[in-house]
Amino acid sequence: MRKLRILMIVDEEFVPPPSMAGFTDKEMAPWKTEYDIMVTLEELEHEVSVLGLAGELGALEEAIAEHTPDIVFNVLEEFRGESTYAAYLLGYLELIRQPYTGCNPTAILLAHGKSLSKTILRHHGVLVPDFHVFPLGKKVRLPAHLRFPLFVKSATDHGSVGISRKSIVRNEDQLRDRVECIFEELETDAIAEQYIDGREFYVGVIGNGRVETFPPWELLVTKRRGKGPLIATERLKWDYAYQKKTGVKTQRARNLPTGVEAEMSKIAKRAYRALGQTGYARMDFRLSTEGVLYVLESNTNPQLQYGEDFAESAESVGVDYNTLLQRILRLGLSANDTPQRHR
Repeated sequence: MRKLRILMIVDEEFVPPPSMAGFTDKEMAPWKTEYDIMVTLEELEHEVSVLGLAGELGALEEAIAEHTPDIVFNVLEEFRGESTYAAYLLGYLELIRQPYTGCNPTAILLAHGKSLSKTILRHHGVLVPDFHVFPLGKKVRLPAHLRFPLFVKSATDHGSVGISRKSIVRNEDQLRDRVECIFEELETDAIAEQYIDGREFYVGVIGNGRVETFPPWELLVTKRRGKGPLIATERLKWDYAYQKKTGVKTQRARNLPTGVEAEMSKIAKRAYRALGQTGYARMDFRLSTEGVLYVLESNTNPQLQYGEDFAESAESVGVDYNTLLQRILRLGLSANDTPQRHR
C-alpha cells in the first residue's frame, strides 16, 4: 500500500501521548485504542496527524486544509457530547468528498436507534428479541406482547451505559422503576426487550461490497458467583479492577453446536447489509439455552484496540493488526467510489 497522509480524529480527551512510558494500565485505558492505531499507522510509514475534537467543526476544516489528508481515520465516538453528532460530522466529510474510515453516517444512525435497527432486521428475516420502546417522560405501561424477564436499557446509548444487574426485571414494578431510572439518569427513551438466557458472542464484519466475517468471540466471566444472568454491565465493561476480580475475558468461541458458527456468519452478513453498513462493524449475538440465535445489536466502528475482540478475532484467521488497519484504510479509500457509501 502506498504511504498516506492520515488525519486521525479522536475525542479531545483521548488524544494519545507519544509514548506509553510511565503510565499504568488503568491510566492508559481511556486512550489505548487511539495510541495503538496511531503508533501502528506510523510504523507502517504513513504520515499521521492527530486531531482532538470536542465541539468545533472549524477545527476539522482547518486541519483538513493544513494537512490535505488522503484519508481521515475516524476514532470519534461523539461530537459536542452527542454520539449521533459524530455521524453528522461524517456527513460533512462526505459533502467535501473527503475519504474516511469506517461506517457511513446513515448506517451509523440506523444502528444507533435500537428500535429502528431491530425493526429493519426483523423485516429482513433476522431474529431479534421481542421489544418495546418507552418514550422519555411517558407513563410506563407493559405491552401485552412482552413477557418477563425483560432487559431494560437506553434506546439510544451504547457501550453498556446505564446497564447493571438491575437492568433485568421480572415484574411490572421492577420494569417501571428501571425505565424511570433510565429517564432520570440518562434522559433518553428506554427500550425493554425479551431477556435471552444463554451465551453471548461477538462477530466482526468487514467490507463494503464484498463482506467477510471473523470467527465468533465469546464473553466469559470466569469467577462469576452462582448462576445469575450473564450480561455486559457498564461496570463489567469499563471497570478494570472489577474485570480482574470477576475474571472477565473474551476468547474464540468453543464447543459450539454443529452449524452454529456458520449460521452466525451468515446472519451477521445479512444484518450488516440490511442496515447498509460499510467499513467494519461487530454483531452481538445470544445463543439461547434452547439453541436459538438472536441478534442483540450492531456496533458500527467497534473497539479497534490491539488485543481486543475485533482485532483478536481477525488475528485468529491470519489478519494481523497491521494488516487489519491497512484493510480498513483501503475500504475507506474505495468507499467514495461505491454506491454503498451513499445508500
